[in-house]
Amino acid sequence: MKVIDRRRGQYVLIGALSLWLLACTGVPEGIDPVTGFDQNRYLGTWYEIARLDHSFEHGLSEVSATYDVNPDGSIAVLNRGFDLEEDEWREAEGVARFVQSPDIAHLKVSFFGPFYGSYVVFELGEDYDYAFVSGFSRSYLWFLARTPQVSEALRAQFLQRITELGFDPAELIWLDNASEAVASR
Repeated sequence: MKVIDRRRGQYVLIGALSLWLLACTGVPEGIDPVTGFDQNRYLGTWYEIARLDHSFEHGLSEVSATYDVNPDGSIAVLNRGFDLEEDEWREAEGVARFVQSPDIAHLKVSFFGPFYGSYVVFELGEDYDYAFVSGFSRSYLWFLARTPQVSEALRAQFLQRITELGFDPAELIWLDNASEAVASR
């Protein structure tokens, strides 16, 4: 009887872990991924303008993300940022895959083996010049652009949109006003 109970416990644990992992690739309620997404136009380098802070980016400035296509059709991800405290560049390589189809801007990204997190583009400039991106919950948020600085009007548009969607703008870290000394690295 104990063997059966132990197996049942293992199945419950595996099931709970599977549900948790699936939740990490979900979309927050009320946020819709961009449709009509063009992967090829999205490829290339993006600069982080603002973000909600997390341990994997804590203390980084001059953050960029570069996307390219892998031979298997997945997307190669290279995130790069400067660690001011350590006075060195940090990089993380990952892979992204579409959750549904390539024309829906909902991807799952992994930097750690089989563990994926959501990457949901919920607003995108007509010219693919900026992107507002969420994770699986409202505690993950990025404002990306093709240039390291953006206009005040675009900053205001971002703030208005995320406030309407229930993100906390007071928690944002802004990176687009880096000093000249840091920007020259």
